[in-house]
Amino acid sequence: MPIGSRPPTVLSIAGSDSGGGAGIQADLKAFARCGVHGMTAITAITAQNTVGVFAVEAVAPEMIVAQIQAVVEDIGVDAVKIGMLGTAKTVETVVEALGPVGSTPIVLDPVMVAESGAVLLDDAARTALVERLLPLATVVTPNIPEARALTGAAEQESQEDLAREVLALGPVAVVVTGGHSKRAVDLFFDGSEAAAIEGERHPDGAAHGSGCTHASALAAFLARGETPLEAARKAREVASAAIAAGLRDIGAGPGPVDVFDLTSTFQP
Repeated sequence: MPIGSRPPTVLSIAGSDSGGGAGIQADLKAFARCGVHGMTAITAITAQNTVGVFAVEAVAPEMIVAQIQAVVEDIGVDAVKIGMLGTAKTVETVVEALGPVGSTPIVLDPVMVAESGAVLLDDAARTALVERLLPLATVVTPNIPEARALTGAAEQESQEDLAREVLALGPVAVVVTGGHSKRAVDLFFDGSEAAAIEGERHPDGAAHGSGCTHASALAAFLARGETPLEAARKAREVASAAIAAGLRDIGAGPGPVDVFDLTSTFQP
């Protein structure tokens, strides 16, 4: 669908975080921060806060399909961001429902474990993700532990090795994010070009939802016409700034990122 005078549109297919820090809540905030209209197809409802995930309820497959169809048929989709899927059935449902989006860019954030440690992707779903969804992705954005889980790579394999192994699973490009390494450097690789994407570390910030924010910003910049590499560079800037401005005083656990720097504008 031609964009015309409307802003680009990005569809998030992901789970809901009742605490507002990650999932579709983080995605919608990142979309707005990047100047695109955000839409959602919710795959699961979680009862969670900064301390933990206390309950997860999967959305029925037919409802996931209905959400995607409603958005595609009326509004149109310029990019898709995929986050928490949870089960193999949900993965298969999303793969089938994405048929009408054609060559629309897809950013896959392989959400496996919550910030609190709760497992959000079972083994069967991980297999389905690798076999069915990764080959459809324009960019996959695993962190280092997720890249190892996707590929079965050994602990000693480098970030560069992980990027090559994830790319071999079928996506057009991969960004192995570096938040779990000492260097904190993201590595972009598309088979012909490798680029280190550096940024400042913010140890005093708050990082809950940083992966969702990064992937959503990347999808937003793809929708705005950026190349995958340039979109990854800009997404790193957005995510890094959101961590720096993170809401450390929200809740008793790891606080959420803040793409709008609310503390600088809040007046008690």
